[in-house]
Amino acid sequence: MHISHSSEDDNLKRLLSFSIADLLDKCGQFDVERDERAKELVFERTRYAYNDALEYFNDNFLSQINSLGLSITLKEGEPDAAV
Repeated sequence: MHISHSSEDDNLKRLLSFSIADLLDKCGQFDVERDERAKELVFERTRYAYNDALEYFNDNFLSQINSLGLSITLKEGEPDAAV
């Protein structure tokens, strides 16, 4: 998305928060600032939502969603995993 004005800021913030919540629900707890894969999925889901194509996101990114969820689950099982 190439948006060069600030009139969309509130809508984009809302879409980003919805995307974070959706992916947290699907994958488990992650830090969007530290996990690049999670950040990319948040941006991609937001892009789909912004373009009214959200119904295609899960199918198009199923592999990445599953991979992120699996890596989060495996990290949670490590004895020294930070919560």
